[in-house]
Amino acid sequence: MVKHPIGEANESSLFGSLTEDEFYDRHSVSHSTEFFTNSRGLRQYTQWWLPKPPTKPIALITVLHGFTGEANWFITLTSTFLAESGFAVCAIDFEGHGLSEGLEYYIPDINLIVDDCIEFFDLFREKHAPGLPAFLYAESLGGAIALYITFRQKGAWDGLVLTSSLIGISRKSYPPWPMEHVLSLAAWLLPTWLGVPTRGTDPNLSFKEEWKQKLAEARPRRLKVAKLRLGTARELLRLCKELQGRFEEVEVPLLIVHGEEDLSCDPECVKALYNRASSEDKTIRMYPGMFHQIVGEPQESVDMVFGGVVEWIKTRALRASHAEEGGNGN
Repeated sequence: MVKHPIGEANESSLFGSLTEDEFYDRHSVSHSTEFFTNSRGLRQYTQWWLPKPPTKPIALITVLHGFTGEANWFITLTSTFLAESGFAVCAIDFEGHGLSEGLEYYIPDINLIVDDCIEFFDLFREKHAPGLPAFLYAESLGGAIALYITFRQKGAWDGLVLTSSLIGISRKSYPPWPMEHVLSLAAWLLPTWLGVPTRGTDPNLSFKEEWKQKLAEARPRRLKVAKLRLGTARELLRLCKELQGRFEEVEVPLLIVHGEEDLSCDPECVKALYNRASSEDKTIRMYPGMFHQIVGEPQESVDMVFGGVVEWIKTRALRASHAEEGGNGN
């Protein structure tokens, strides 16, 4: 069984004692990066990971990171794990995140990020993975974005994996009273001001293992203050409320993975999504004692959860491939 490479990292480096090239060689994965310019003229940073020959990918997995994340940190390790497991993997840094252009951590309209993801994923799919079954893998805020993608592209995806997804904010991370009640007006006046305190960005509450907390804090472009921009906070609250009214529209094959002790993204909301989703194929795995960041758990727990994710995707990728062959009369 392929082990998640988080175990090779240390508190200051994703790759531990290895160079980046040595790391990818060890895992028989090729890695590429590229900027593309979105429809608004902003340069967006993208990456992809492919299993090295002779292994041929059995499916495409598009990866969507969380609000405080980027594709260049913990997502790199998860994407390497997925590529080593036999998938073509790609990811994009959202506007204002990582190496993409835009005001840091400012999300005035989630639909702009949805537009960017669809544009890049469609381009990548056409160029690098034509004809392959395609899946969305999403963490935290990425889960909300992935749901919007499936609403727009019905029938285009063979499955969706939601990990610690932001479709409801834990009351423990809510903006304090009276901020919640005056947020709309304040955000209209000062949308980019860092003025909403939050506990949801604290690595101590997301990563169970202490050395992984330090690795999270070592990320050069991490959110350095525990506050959200007013416009971002307003949009996060709005999109959660909207999504909670659209759970019945979820039709894609669905796997939900969530820690019961997640203090950022409400576990009860993903349970409600599971119960109300129209998907004929849906699975929920709630893990007692686990925090928001699954990679922050002990190695054996990380391998268990992600091993289950890979098996779920592989089963549906093979099913989709056989269905395609049958449809072609082969």
